[in-house]
Amino acid sequence: MFRLVNASRGYDWGSTADIPRFLGDEPDGGPVAEVWIGTHPLAPSTDDKGVSLADGAGDLPFLVKLLAADRPLSLQVHPNREMAREGFEAEEAAGIPLDAPERTYKDPHHKPEMAYALTTFDTLVGFRPTAEILRVLSGINTPVTRRLTEGLNASPGFPGIVKLVEQLLVNPPSAEELAEIRAACQTLTDQGIDIKRAYVTALEIAEHFPDDVGVVISMMLNRLTLQPGEAAFLGTGIIHSHLRGMCLEVMASSDNVLRAGLTNKALDPVGLVRCLGTGMSRLARVTPEPFGFSTDVFSPDVEEFALAVSQCSEGYRDDTPLPPADKRILVCTGGEVELVNAAGERLSMSRGDSVYAGPEDGALTIVGTGEVAQAYQPTSETVVGELIDLVPPFVERELKRDRRGRGPSRR
Repeated sequence: MFRLVNASRGYDWGSTADIPRFLGDEPDGGPVAEVWIGTHPLAPSTDDKGVSLADGAGDLPFLVKLLAADRPLSLQVHPNREMAREGFEAEEAAGIPLDAPERTYKDPHHKPEMAYALTTFDTLVGFRPTAEILRVLSGINTPVTRRLTEGLNASPGFPGIVKLVEQLLVNPPSAEELAEIRAACQTLTDQGIDIKRAYVTALEIAEHFPDDVGVVISMMLNRLTLQPGEAAFLGTGIIHSHLRGMCLEVMASSDNVLRAGLTNKALDPVGLVRCLGTGMSRLARVTPEPFGFSTDVFSPDVEEFALAVSQCSEGYRDDTPLPPADKRILVCTGGEVELVNAAGERLSMSRGDSVYAGPEDGALTIVGTGEVAQAYQPTSETVVGELIDLVPPFVERELKRDRRGRGPSRR
């Protein structure tokens, strides 16, 4: 077992206080958006002597991030395995440096991910059902929304929604047209009218990106709020934009992002639409499965990662066992604990500390009063948690209804 030293990212959407305080540091006024914990070559963790974690652990299939947002992240999707491999090989062949601003594919891996909320965490993720999008648009009587309504009525269902997004990205509304939409949203919210937070979300985004097409697209997306201790799984191909809050992200070890707005980074609208066109991916809350008396295991049935969150208290006499695993990254998310390996070696952890433990450490336990999150690669014995779909698969159902001439599904 050894402590990890991790790289941070100061993206402009990051919180100036949340991560520094979580780590026990004094904020310096600059944004701290992410802390990367793992072996990804763009920002590998090290030991206290500067030796890369990858040198001792090899390439871990999972990556852990602390993420803290004060304003919306880019409107984005993550590619599947095939797209990631093809895109990475093409950019490598073109000689585009890994750190080039125009580079999209940083590695050949797909990027499913899970967000475990450390504070109240708001995100936009996945398309609303057709009928709900039409209802949202119907409340805003502008030329742009009328065109979108006509298009979706003519081609309902998931393919029709993707087509609308493509049209918005290829031919975005003008600044004047976006101003009309913002004004309509403001009028409705002033009157106490909103549809599942669509209008207030558009206004919140417009505070930062008033002339971005993402203001319109945001109204087509579900707004999800996770409370601390809740987790959501985002499969590849799910369009999303995290809005605010702090979470622990666990994902396949990848940094492949296709962006279409709400950012000053390079955009790839063609790639994003192509990724969406592969079909609706899974978006679900992950129901934890118990391990022992004090551990919740969040395992969304992917081969790269699972997350176990364990609590211990001095009032509980026995050490709290952690789920068995080969290679593990551990993050103390609260309190002060001691991590104990099979040889009886002990390592103290307080909130924000991260540790790597390998197969030679054997069974791990914690003692003290606090909470530890363990990211690891699941095995065949790892119990998969129940996934509760936040957006039930509706592509086939809507298409079948369309073929029968009954119009879109009305969920």
